Amino acid sequence: MSQTEVEWQFDADDLAPTERWLTGLEGRALADVPALVVQAGPRRHLVDTYVDTDDWRLGRAGLVLRTRRHGDGVEVTMKDVRPASASGLRQRLELTEDLAGGDLAALGPDGPVGSRVTALAGARPLGPVLEIRTRRRPFSLMAGGAEVAEVALDDTILVAGKGQRPARLRRVEVEVSPDWVDRLAPVVDDLRAAAGLRPAAFSKFESGLLAAGVSVPGPPDLGATEVGPASSVGEVAYAVVRENLHQMLAREPGTRLGEDPEELHQMRVATRRLRAAMSLFGASLPPRARLLRAELRWVANALGAVRDLDVQLAGLEGLAAWAAAWPEGGPVALGALRRLLERRRDEARQDLLGVLDSPRWTRLTAAMVVLAQRGPPPRLEAARVPAVAALPPLVARRHRQATRAAKVARRSGAAADYHQLRIRCKRLRYAVECTSALYDPDARRFVKELARLQDHLGSAQDAEVAAGRLAALVRPAGRGRGQALAASTVFAMGGLAEHYREVSRQLRAETPGRLESLGGPGWKGLSAAMRAGTARAEHGTPAP
Repeated sequence: MSQTEVEWQFDADDLAPTERWLTGLEGRALADVPALVVQAGPRRHLVDTYVDTDDWRLGRAGLVLRTRRHGDGVEVTMKDVRPASASGLRQRLELTEDLAGGDLAALGPDGPVGSRVTALAGARPLGPVLEIRTRRRPFSLMAGGAEVAEVALDDTILVAGKGQRPARLRRVEVEVSPDWVDRLAPVVDDLRAAAGLRPAAFSKFESGLLAAGVSVPGPPDLGATEVGPASSVGEVAYAVVRENLHQMLAREPGTRLGEDPEELHQMRVATRRLRAAMSLFGASLPPRARLLRAELRWVANALGAVRDLDVQLAGLEGLAAWAAAWPEGGPVALGALRRLLERRRDEARQDLLGVLDSPRWTRLTAAMVVLAQRGPPPRLEAARVPAVAALPPLVARRHRQATRAAKVARRSGAAADYHQLRIRCKRLRYAVECTSALYDPDARRFVKELARLQDHLGSAQDAEVAAGRLAALVRPAGRGRGQALAASTVFAMGGLAEHYREVSRQLRAETPGRLESLGGPGWKGLSAAMRAGTARAEHGTPAP
């Protein structure tokens, strides 16, 4: 069961003053706090073992995992590593499960801790990274017969590993019920002053790593991302590749957890931009980049399968009024559809985790990191061309492709042609974003215009995809075959599919008036800036 742990943590030179303060607390009135009853608990001896994978997958996701022996059993706890406030107060997620047999191998994929560990660690085994032994003297603070806080006096030994000298610290931890934080703050302030306590800057886990000289590894250093008017096209290419590769790798932990759809969305966006940059700058990259770009498509497809279902599930939130007006049990059908889509999303997510756990993904990311770190090939002449001379033709080609696609879509009005236009506009937008360091603010202004057009085209395509998915759901194939749908549900799903198609038709009908932005002031301003930059490069004139 998940909960938020709310706890003040203090360092102490001596625990005796805190114990004396607790002895004298009972019956005192502090500020607006009612009289508290102090109950001493039995002393405990805690042995906490912190574990992670060899590549710190949990730590890099901002989480710690520990096992704790208590009595005859073992529990496993996951916490996040949000920092403490200046007062020593930490508010962080805490998830706990009992561990059958005390063996981490028994941690199943269905519990609150096990599901997250499975998603993050994949097939990587967990191993110990730190042991913490604590002698604890707990005191309960009672109000109205209920416990509102526990004050723990901890004498702790940090054991970081073989050959490491153990470190010792004394801690006073005040874990408080969330709705009592404000009322108990004056009590905690009084304790802090009376016992000479200092807010703890680091958790016990963080303190143990510091004592051992160990740190959770950060993202790899991919190389420089700064560019300017004098940069070569190769330097611009690698700056863009590095920025988007960094984003793709940084979003992997959140994508694995699956708790915030935005993490997956941003990983997918970074992957698409990375592929677009590798296509745009193909002449400035080594030949192996083509193979890596093809591999990135494999990842993008797995991300896209989950993202499409996220979008469709989110779209159901706005259909309550439609369902209520539907004559054949619309709300019931909508609920059945949501459950079916959620099952499909779970299946797509398992496929995605399989991709991220595969040796193929490990090889791909390692090769992409090496590519980014090596930088422009010194013997590749195309990479040495000044960016202000090489970029305008590349952007102009993407612009011609988008304007041709716009003419075709305007003429036919077909959903497939508008989808192709959306793809061309997206590639143009990514290309212009690659030039922003050289041609801002003109590039930024045109990107905003393209983003508005792309969002409109995207809404039409999302509706078309939703309609097609509904049609596929009532003709199940592959996994999920045999899932029975009530006739009323199938009937309502058909009506909903037609609703989506009508939304798509309406949006497409509104599109021709928006296509003027492709050749409007934004594009004209960017074209002028690119011509001026090229002229300056040809005449050796420095940028203003």
